[in-house]
Amino acid sequence: VARSTSAGPVRQAMRRSACLILAIAGLVSLCGWAAPALAQADAGKPAPPTRIEVAGGVLAVHFSPGRFRLSNEQILAWISRSARAVAVYYGRFPLTSTDILIIPVDGKGVKGGQAFGGPGAWLRVRVGRDSDLADLRKDWVMVHEMTHLAFPRLDDRYDWLTEGLAVYVESIARLQAGDLDEAFVWREFVAGMRHGVPRAGDRGLDHTPTWGRIYWGGAIFCLVADIEIRKRSKGRMGLQDGLRGVLAAGGTFERDWPIRRALAVADEATGTTVLTDLYEAWRATAVDPELSALWSRLGVQADGATVRFDDRAPLAAIRARIGRAPGP
Repeated sequence: VARSTSAGPVRQAMRRSACLILAIAGLVSLCGWAAPALAQADAGKPAPPTRIEVAGGVLAVHFSPGRFRLSNEQILAWISRSARAVAVYYGRFPLTSTDILIIPVDGKGVKGGQAFGGPGAWLRVRVGRDSDLADLRKDWVMVHEMTHLAFPRLDDRYDWLTEGLAVYVESIARLQAGDLDEAFVWREFVAGMRHGVPRAGDRGLDHTPTWGRIYWGGAIFCLVADIEIRKRSKGRMGLQDGLRGVLAAGGTFERDWPIRRALAVADEATGTTVLTDLYEAWRATAVDPELSALWSRLGVQADGATVRFDDRAPLAAIRARIGRAPGP
């Protein structure tokens, strides 16, 4: 199961180039050379970015030159729906102002994206010119990249947490927003998280920068933490509350934080020490999460493309609660 964006040295290089790219884009716009919106391409009239208001913020959507099979309105509706899912999970959109650059590329489907950090954090997403509405409905990339905006930038050693959070939260956010059903999400978790278990030679999450451990090992960390927070708080809190606490403390992708600060702030929000404890246990040690037993306790019974739920399982109530958006 392939997941998104860039990690390690690639992201470091993108951080260095982000300001330059935006500066060039700004000069192009000021000179009247900005890419016109698709509907205006033939007329050659430069168009300002389209503004989308979301809970807590405004998105400025820019289109690179090129045509899509989809209309601008359909693409903007997809972006708006993705932003809504993120706002449902975090209680608001992470940043008050975010630029999103949509780049047309060959083929169908959303081909990938990157989140650029620092002041004025922004997103770049590549979309196939021949994409249709079905491609956008099943896309996870936009929500994944938007999720990055809600957590501080960490040193590259901790890409497993940055990307693991985005993998985990993206699915839960779309479930809570009603864009995915519960069976789909848990089927994806069962299929994907097997890639994140330690292999021979694993030295813990901080020291094993493989694709599986970065994306799915980090997602396993998030799931286990979510369950343990809910157990310790007797169901009053979850990982979602901890991440909302980080956001409330100003921990966005515009800022650099040490990992222990981010975890401590999240722990304080939940009234537990789950994240700090789990990090210390997993950071330099290959810990087997025993996924088969975990699925059984959650009441998740997966058989290929079929998922059934056992609501009598010990952690079935926690599984159900994870998928429900918090009340007002």
